[in-house]
Amino acid sequence: MTKNLVIIPTYNEIENIEKMVRMVFSLPREFHILIVDDESPDGTGLEVKKLQKEFTHRLNIEERKGKMGLGSAYIHGFRWGLKNNFDYIFEMDCDFSHNPNDLLKLLEVCENGADLAIGSRYCKGGKIHNWPIGRILMSYFASVYVRLILWLPIKDTTAGFKCYRNHVLKSIELNEIKFKGYAFQIEMKYRAYKKRFKIVEVPIIFTDRIFGESKMNTKIFKEAILGVIKMRFSI
Repeated sequence: MTKNLVIIPTYNEIENIEKMVRMVFSLPREFHILIVDDESPDGTGLEVKKLQKEFTHRLNIEERKGKMGLGSAYIHGFRWGLKNNFDYIFEMDCDFSHNPNDLLKLLEVCENGADLAIGSRYCKGGKIHNWPIGRILMSYFASVYVRLILWLPIKDTTAGFKCYRNHVLKSIELNEIKFKGYAFQIEMKYRAYKKRFKIVEVPIIFTDRIFGESKMNTKIFKEAILGVIKMRFSI
């Protein structure tokens, strides 16, 4: 049987976590969830443990000491997923900027031959809801910049909603991944592209979070801008 794992990093997502877990488990295909929690002071980890009593076999949690960053959370999750022999491994945010229903679209694309499916805001049919125009322009032109520097034929280069077939993650040396924030998302796509995997963008509607605080800041954005130049000459 095909095994699907959704990795969801969390830090202070108490207002979103239960609803997210229930929505993923209500989908018509079977998904497992791995929560990678960075010691959320709001009790996110404790809430997951309560939910585990109801969803015994499909809900998992890995707790880490301190806030260690998005990229390292996903790498931790990738290793866990590969160790437990999952066929398809997903990245998804907990804040509902990514619609859980779109997991089905990403899975279908990979089952039909893609190695990496990307939930894209900027391919034909993709949209963004509830972002100010300035943030939309910054995000869009950041992707243009990445494409120009890396010659990467992906419209949404910073997208964080993805499905990998497990052989993609097995082929990438995870201990060589250098970046933690938005640059991590770019680096994973770039490494997959350089290894000639089939990458397909799937249009999604991206909606800004309603509850909780965004983790985006100028340090993360700066890492992405400067990191792209480093990638161009080091990978």
